[in-house]
Amino acid sequence: MSASAPFGQVLTAMVTPFTANGEIDEAGVIALVEHLLANGSDGIVVCGTTGESPTLSHEEKLRLFTLVKRCAGGRGFVIAGTGSNDTAASVALTREAAEIGVDAALLVVPPYNKPSQEGLYQHFAAIANAVPKMNCILYNVPPRTAQNLEASTCIRLANSISNIVAVKEASGNLVQCAEIAAGVNSNFALYSGDDGLALPMLAVGGCGVVSVTSHLVGTKLKAMHTAFFKGDLNAAARLNAEMLPVVRACFQPTTPSPVPLKAALNMLGLPGGTVRLPLVSATDAESEKVRQMLIQQGLLSQ
Repeated sequence: MSASAPFGQVLTAMVTPFTANGEIDEAGVIALVEHLLANGSDGIVVCGTTGESPTLSHEEKLRLFTLVKRCAGGRGFVIAGTGSNDTAASVALTREAAEIGVDAALLVVPPYNKPSQEGLYQHFAAIANAVPKMNCILYNVPPRTAQNLEASTCIRLANSISNIVAVKEASGNLVQCAEIAAGVNSNFALYSGDDGLALPMLAVGGCGVVSVTSHLVGTKLKAMHTAFFKGDLNAAARLNAEMLPVVRACFQPTTPSPVPLKAALNMLGLPGGTVRLPLVSATDAESEKVRQMLIQQGLLSQ
């Protein structure tokens, strides 16, 4: 068991800013990277779910990996979302990301295929073994993929393949997360993939969070982690409570992430931009919930 944090404590799953005509807003990407690194993020995940990866082409992903890596320089970790439900395509993209020089690859459980646990093991092993010098992070998000990476499979991967070094756990199952923390080697890192469970995850052996809300409250999220690891649990709990309205506004039941987050960024004058179909912009009611949260947090004046 370990609370090792090889990529820092707060990683932001960055949105992909799009222009009004749906193109990648490269100036917006650069501005957003600067904002995140200045406000609590130890690193940035590019082309993850929050980055609308299903709608990004292979070429667009490579452009984004290159742009964010160049912009971040040595100031923060850059983690490339290279996983998909096609093992061969995932291997190819991960190899190209390694050539660009990103710090790690984020490998999601294959959506739609619903492979067996042995299939999941073989899928992740094939990708990791294709890039033996590159760090790989597993990403378990059953609500998005329709399949769970069970604790036993995660532990097997962690303990048998040296460059699989972490997991982003978004199953919402703290017992499963505790089982992973108890069973992996001391160098393996457990990151929360749920903003609302970031603090509870630390209590069962987590080291940090891959966050959506860090776009808005990254400094406070980092302070919560600092307080926890200093042993000031009251301060950590207070900060967590203060951020719960942000979680509720960014993860509304009527629309998927990152729709509310992009609305929030646009309200703050930060580069969020549009979303790509099949996502659609927030409704007036959804936007109003976001606006009220920003006012409550002191981020926006009335």
